[in-house]
Amino acid sequence: MEEILLCASDAIEDGGKGVRFPLTAGGDDATGFVVRHGGKAYAYLNRCAHVPIELDWAEGEFFESSKLYLMCSTHGAVYVPETGQCAGGPCRGGRLRPITVVEHDQQIYWQPDDYVRPARA
Repeated sequence: MEEILLCASDAIEDGGKGVRFPLTAGGDDATGFVVRHGGKAYAYLNRCAHVPIELDWAEGEFFESSKLYLMCSTHGAVYVPETGQCAGGPCRGGRLRPITVVEHDQQIYWQPDDYVRPARA
């Protein structure tokens, strides 16, 4: 399984800023992001399930103020960090597109799949 280095494990704090990374999603240029919640890293396509726009309100800012949910800065859709499932707001049962991440040797890597691929050079 292909693994692409994202960042050092200590680059993301629990409930803190996430790290964005370039990719292609269905052939279109996009970004993904990785955050830490409950000690574990989770990554998603940076695209709201409500309207296909990026979530972060400032570079890498994905959590709302309580640090319990990921929130879209535009319309306030909130998502459960562990699953990407919509927890409230206009996303109505939608979910974020997960990206597989693995963590080893103090590094975080992401794994491409049929939909999300490395960004074109």
